[in-house]
Amino acid sequence: MRVGIGYDVHPLVRGRKLILGGVHIPHPMGLRGHSDADLLLHSMGDALLGAAGKKDMGSLFPDNDPKYEGISSLILLTRIFQLLKKDGYRINNLDATLVAEEPKISPYVHKMKENIAQALTIQTDRIGIKATTSEKMGFLGKKKAICCWAVATIETVNGESEE
Repeated sequence: MRVGIGYDVHPLVRGRKLILGGVHIPHPMGLRGHSDADLLLHSMGDALLGAAGKKDMGSLFPDNDPKYEGISSLILLTRIFQLLKKDGYRINNLDATLVAEEPKISPYVHKMKENIAQALTIQTDRIGIKATTSEKMGFLGKKKAICCWAVATIETVNGESEE
């Protein structure tokens, strides 16, 4: 079994949609970024890539490449899954913790898990998504940004130990 950790943070800005886990969440502010800025999927993608010993999402999908401008991070996550599958890996589980003072995330978790499960062709019970606050401390507590931590475990498809 291999383990990877991912992290992402984006500032909240006016004039952008807030997309988390491929779900549009009604909020007066959204996350700034080159793609759709879905930091939940970015942190999960980096966790998967790290577990496989690959480069990070920024290296694979650079923010100075116009073809990724505004792209759905579900598409990027699917491409990461295809890369892992080609290398003989399967996903055991993904777990993430979002840190945001607002909005409340829990009403959207089920749909987020469905979107991620579909992109990765895994069951929703292999995906954990939780949310917490920073207790009003720092830039997260001042509602200037949202961040996410993610952990992924993967293994080889045949289940054998790697040499």
